[in-house]
Amino acid sequence: MQTYYYILASQHFLLEEEPLEEVLRERTRNYHEQEKEIDFWLVKQPAFLEAPSMSEIKAKCPQPATAIISTNPQFITWLKLRLEYVLTGEFQAPNEDIPDAIASLATVY
Repeated sequence: MQTYYYILASQHFLLEEEPLEEVLRERTRNYHEQEKEIDFWLVKQPAFLEAPSMSEIKAKCPQPATAIISTNPQFITWLKLRLEYVLTGEFQAPNEDIPDAIASLATVY
């Protein structure tokens, strides 16, 4: 199993009120320059929130939620310091409750 770290906030906050696109674009560019594999994902309506162990976290976050999930805890800590009004945590996957760490419940059209 892999440990995943996340920041979580309302979709409106992360995608409309914060300059998140710019932050992620810069981080992606930096990874490409360093020939480093991308280790973070932006997930709208993350499915991991449906796990019974995540019910308290889900209750604290306005819905619909959006998460940035990473295998790099330092990146999540850096984002937390930059974004302020987000929840952070970690989980392990795959497991019975969370079979896919980056799965989304959002409908794609």
